[in-house]
Amino acid sequence: DEGFSGQATSICALKGSSVDLPCSAHPTSSKKWYTVHWVDYEVVQKELSTDGNRVTCNMSEGSNFTLTINDLRESDEDVYYCRENTENSWLRRLQLHVADLQVQVIPTTEGQTVTLMCSTSCPLTENPAAYIWYKNREFLYQDWSPWYQQLVSSDEAVRYSCAIKGYEDLRAPEVSVDSVTPTCFKVTYAKGRMCSYRQTSVDEPCSITYPTEVHVQRTPVKDYVTLTCTTSCPTADAHHAYRWYWNRQLYSHCKSQDIIFFGSPSGIFSCAVKGLENLHSDEKCFGENCWSVNYVSRRICALEGSSVNISSEYFKPSNLHLFKLWNKVKRRDDEDAETLTEDAGRVEFYDNMENLHMLRIDNLTKNDSAEYTFRFRTYDDGWKQSDLPGVTLVVTGLNVKFTPSAVVTEGQRVTLTCSTSCPLTDNTIYIWYLNSRPLTRPENQNKHLVLDPVSSQHAGNYSCAVKTPQNISSSEETLTVQARGKSVAILNAVKLTVLLLILSAAVLLYLTMRKRKTQTATAELSDKVQSGQV
Repeated sequence: DEGFSGQATSICALKGSSVDLPCSAHPTSSKKWYTVHWVDYEVVQKELSTDGNRVTCNMSEGSNFTLTINDLRESDEDVYYCRENTENSWLRRLQLHVADLQVQVIPTTEGQTVTLMCSTSCPLTENPAAYIWYKNREFLYQDWSPWYQQLVSSDEAVRYSCAIKGYEDLRAPEVSVDSVTPTCFKVTYAKGRMCSYRQTSVDEPCSITYPTEVHVQRTPVKDYVTLTCTTSCPTADAHHAYRWYWNRQLYSHCKSQDIIFFGSPSGIFSCAVKGLENLHSDEKCFGENCWSVNYVSRRICALEGSSVNISSEYFKPSNLHLFKLWNKVKRRDDEDAETLTEDAGRVEFYDNMENLHMLRIDNLTKNDSAEYTFRFRTYDDGWKQSDLPGVTLVVTGLNVKFTPSAVVTEGQRVTLTCSTSCPLTDNTIYIWYLNSRPLTRPENQNKHLVLDPVSSQHAGNYSCAVKTPQNISSSEETLTVQARGKSVAILNAVKLTVLLLILSAAVLLYLTMRKRKTQTATAELSDKVQSGQV
């Protein structure tokens, strides 16, 4: 059809939420909405029917003939078009993606721990206002970053979930981290997309064991070559499906752990376990004129005001001179990536090591939080880059938080947390201050400072810092400790006030009843006098 070609506007909305799909500025009764898909290379269109409830069309002036879909379902994913019945050209083409929310569990290099991320299956068109975290179904905290604020060790009894602010009723399924070893980690999901990879139902719980490392291994045999997506957890390999990437594009024809080539493979290969795409193998390059890009670390959590080094390892044909640059991408679906340039004292490039290029950013701000990708090209060739994820940098401040609250009573247990928007490394050294003076504390209290029992001597202004060359610290927060006797006195005063009110009400009721009784007796006596009975 005329007007059918061209790129659709992509919209990603949360499963269970509502979405508005605008058409044109002048709604008329002759406009219609259609879904369009391909069958055997033929375009098949189907007129969309509205039910006035879940699917509606707004025909009012200034409504842009907007199609509204409520309670979004996976079956709503489609390409949507609107047009006039009398015309062949399409007015608007929209690709709708329906995202589910999931707590992604990702292994770390920090001992036997994992990190958590509140993840959607596509980047939401409506930028999340904040992410909310829950622990055993209780509210924990909310923050702008999708990353859980600290590294997590195994504990089957602790279940984590998350939600997006404004959509608290659409929480991600709960997940527990059952075990973590240097080679494997096991998680249990209450339900959801992750379970659909292992069983037919998404509404049943599932336990999955994942590897902590993934690599591409080449094994030549007499007449063929095998590429294997090897993992650090071979006991779980047979239970997984795999994702293969050939020349940085998803090779959807293969979901097995091995690819067999009759002859020598040529190109750039990488792989991942399905459901754990955040843990991606390094790129492996086979054949002549091969290029590859890898990163020393793909996830970095850094403090505001500190410095960070982001390093890329690359492979290129020998004896070639390269132009190199770094891109900064705020969103994965953002086509307008920012090309970084050197800024003395702030952004610098280091290129004095073979096949290693480093980006250094000093005096970090939250605006530096983004994804960074490395690109290079020769004098006579185009830019080379990986379309796979680059390095995710999250820049966080420090904040002091009190649990259960900032106002407590003597004798209670109070936990102070030096809170961040992403998990810092396990070897981070925290320093606590009370009224600007450093505290001496037990060695086992680090990110958390526990006051048990709390006393009036603990009241004051608290701040925390991380031991760095820049001495980065939080702002001060006040802890108020009420004396237990004062609380008892207040409680007794309240009880006395209530008792006096009850007594006053009782006396007033007694006097009222007595007055009514006296008035009744007087009236009866008057009646008798009038009738001559007295």
